[in-house]
Amino acid sequence: MKLGGANKTAFLDGGGEMGALIRAFDWARHPLGDPARWPQPLRTTLRLLLNTGHPMYIWWGPQLYCFYNDAYCQSIGPERHPGSLGSPGREVWEEIWPIIGPQIDQVMSGGGATWHVNALVPITRNGRREEVYWTYSYGPIDDDASPNGVGGVLVVCTETTEAVLAQRAKTEEVARQRRLFEQAPGFVIIMNGPDHVVDFVNDVHRQVFSSGDWVGRTIRDAFPSIAGQGFYELLDKVFATGETVEFQSQEVRYRRSPNADEELHFFTFIYAPLYDANGKITGVFCDGFDVTLAHRAQGEMRASEDRLRLATEAASIGTWDFNPETNELRWDERCRRHFDVSADAAISYEETFLAALHPADRERTHRAVTAALAPDGDGKYDIEYRVIGRGDGVERWIAATGNAIFENGRAARFVGTVRDISEQKRAQRRLEIVNRTGAAVAAELQLDNIVQMITDAGVELSGAEFGAFFYNLTDASGESYMLYALSGVAREEFSKFPMPRNTAVFAPTFNGEGVVRSDDIIQDERYGKNAPRKGMPEGHLPVRSYLAVPVISLSGEVHGGLFFGHAQPGMFKTEHETLVLGLAGQAATAIDNARLFQQLQKLNATLEQRVAEEVAERARAEEQLRQSQKMEAIGQLTGGIAHDFNNMLAVVIGGLNMMQRRLAKGDVDVGRFIEAATDGAKRAAALTQRLLAFSRQQPLEPDVIDANKLVGSMTDLLRRTLGEQVEVETVLLAGLWRTFADPLQLEATILNLAVNARDAMPEGGKLTIETANAAVDDEGAKEYALPAGQYVMVAVTDTGAGMSAAIMEKAFDPFFTTKAVGKGTGLGLSQVFGFVRQSGGHVKLYSEERIGTTVKVYLPRHYGSDAPRNIVSERASPQGGKGEVVLVVEDEERVRNYSTEALKELGYNVIAASGGADALALIESGQKIDLLFTDVVMPGMNGRQLAEKANEKLPQLKVLFTTGYTRNAVMHNGVLDAGTSILPKPFSIDQLAAKIRGVLDA
Repeated sequence: MKLGGANKTAFLDGGGEMGALIRAFDWARHPLGDPARWPQPLRTTLRLLLNTGHPMYIWWGPQLYCFYNDAYCQSIGPERHPGSLGSPGREVWEEIWPIIGPQIDQVMSGGGATWHVNALVPITRNGRREEVYWTYSYGPIDDDASPNGVGGVLVVCTETTEAVLAQRAKTEEVARQRRLFEQAPGFVIIMNGPDHVVDFVNDVHRQVFSSGDWVGRTIRDAFPSIAGQGFYELLDKVFATGETVEFQSQEVRYRRSPNADEELHFFTFIYAPLYDANGKITGVFCDGFDVTLAHRAQGEMRASEDRLRLATEAASIGTWDFNPETNELRWDERCRRHFDVSADAAISYEETFLAALHPADRERTHRAVTAALAPDGDGKYDIEYRVIGRGDGVERWIAATGNAIFENGRAARFVGTVRDISEQKRAQRRLEIVNRTGAAVAAELQLDNIVQMITDAGVELSGAEFGAFFYNLTDASGESYMLYALSGVAREEFSKFPMPRNTAVFAPTFNGEGVVRSDDIIQDERYGKNAPRKGMPEGHLPVRSYLAVPVISLSGEVHGGLFFGHAQPGMFKTEHETLVLGLAGQAATAIDNARLFQQLQKLNATLEQRVAEEVAERARAEEQLRQSQKMEAIGQLTGGIAHDFNNMLAVVIGGLNMMQRRLAKGDVDVGRFIEAATDGAKRAAALTQRLLAFSRQQPLEPDVIDANKLVGSMTDLLRRTLGEQVEVETVLLAGLWRTFADPLQLEATILNLAVNARDAMPEGGKLTIETANAAVDDEGAKEYALPAGQYVMVAVTDTGAGMSAAIMEKAFDPFFTTKAVGKGTGLGLSQVFGFVRQSGGHVKLYSEERIGTTVKVYLPRHYGSDAPRNIVSERASPQGGKGEVVLVVEDEERVRNYSTEALKELGYNVIAASGGADALALIESGQKIDLLFTDVVMPGMNGRQLAEKANEKLPQLKVLFTTGYTRNAVMHNGVLDAGTSILPKPFSIDQLAAKIRGVLDA
């Protein structure tokens, strides 16, 4: 486009590509308009921007229109150049506006310039999202005509992505090295610069020197107590010359703090130079170990210079430095020693390092080096391998650690350390043998296997050429003889020689006196003292080095001895003696266990017979005890029955005798004698019923029971029976399950328990009757011999005197009572227990002296839908009179006569028969009969058989059974068969009348 006068647009002159683009831009259609009329601050700043080689950018006006120079084009990429020229800044840089927007707003609002160094501002360029770092400033372009006096923003920027990422990689590399050094087994310190400023110390260093606050301080300031010992000067020398300095067991005197005591330590360490990428020395690296304890131990053995040298070298560390690009490998002196390479020999990776490795470890080690140098790896190197000394041919185990240093994505340097761990590996191998052998012999019970394993392990641990285990064995007859196991040599080598005897050499072993170890047994003063051979027999295996250890049981018995030999002298050391002593202990324990096992096998052979005899003897004793207890219980029961029946019969017989005497004199005033005899008979009948209940043989007529209604109907009767001094309370559960039992017997049970409770509260108290649903689990079912399941619980609780533990144990025993003589039979709780158990339930008793007693009755839940019957006790004596005919069948004449007369008295027509045959004859004769009243137990045909035959003739015939004993054909498990009615003996006329009437009217 053509602009106004040259003097007005001179600010657009030059500017390279961006100057040309700005001049060619159609500004007439742009909100900024003709450049000749642009504000002077914009024109001045734009001229500056176009004529500088530094990346610059302008945002102008409220819309932040964009201007930039050629140097900036390379940074924004083709996505925004040249399209962003003259465009609003928010549109051009929408993706990073959350980052730069607030910074621009600060400048535009008059808040002043901003400065940002290595800030992350990721942008999309060249078709992908890039993580870009910038160092930039936002400066205001002053314009008095603009709001806040700021017309726009001048951006001066430099992309620093490459430098930031390089620094990050360097930082990460340093951190990785630090982590490696932190894990080093020795102490490590890194010092930078000629003043040796401490840059890093690892945890071991902090522990040894208390150097936790050294970082950032010069070594002279941080560690002043080593002054005068030459260490500062040596550090200066290493930094100046690049020479590595090594110290072996170097004496160092220092203080951990200014006020601490001076300590004397011995250290093995190195001072090694550190280089940058250009080969310039930047600092000094120190790595070492505190060998004070080792030095002091060696000081006690200075007679042997070789041992001192070996101990010192055992604690040494060698260093290596490898340049993967030039294939240059540098080893320090100690590293050369580990590989047995002379100080002047040339070193290379392939010809020296790889060639010295054990063939089995060569490929594995080379892969580890390659992995550490790989650009995509972590650069770490940690491996153990074997080397074969080039000069001495000795196999050594080496532990090597290192780290690769990367530059521009390539490994530029590979440094690390090596340690000789041969002794550690040998110790590890010995430990494995000891542990493996210990586990094996502990699990072995065969003596021959045990001694063979011990002998084999001893040969391997001691380095012997051959070994033997001679041990004593006692056979079944008690005769003792010697056996042996061999290792490292064929058994034939010993077969032609006699067993060792208790000579001067062998005696300490077979007597358990101690270890015999000789560097040369032929020169030992104990050798060759005994005739006839004066030493080893001709042809014996050559033995010079000799080691023998006794195997002694924990009881002190000497089982035998372990013997090891070698053809060369001086082969067995103290460490071998210690190892074999450990094996001997394992052998002794294993032999003890094996012999104990053999004894147990013998015992087990007769164990079954002894157990059977013991069980049989115990069964006989238990049977005798049960028989004794049974006789005791029978004696108590019969004694109680005899006592009570004698009292009752005395009243009955006495009353009848008085009646006879008075009536013989014509005196008819005998009512009180009749009353006494009747009362005695009733008491005898009640006692009989209690006995039947106790024995669970009373006849039960179960029905569906709602225990809540039953208890509720008894409340008034209980209050009248117990008197005003006893408060009666009922706690009845809503939703109570139903049960199936004899309602009258349950009433009698509750009343019986209530009367007992009243007697326990002579001064009055409270009686609580409670109902609840309960569940009996498998454990409770097993304890109480019940089926597990759901039960209805009725509990009677009093606040009386309670029971002691001794009384509770006897509470349910028959004829046991705590009441005064004549106040009770002792069958009340027995009757309760018998009824509940006969009904399939259980009774639990809880009591505490001076607190009270609770008796809980559990009856099985009824799952049927039958409604409970209304149980009404017959109080009157209903009469006959309808012309009903009753056939009485009774084999006992007096009872038959009584029943016949009683029924006639009640208005019935009665015919009688003495047995089943006579009764059937009457029925077959066509005689009218409305009800058959028959005894159950009769000679010949019993009552059940008679009833079945009678019903065949007269299907509508009603039947009423009577019996004085319930174990018969009309009951099962104490419960009447369905549809069966029974009147227990003895019975009164009132009871007879009610029962006859009930059966006829049913």
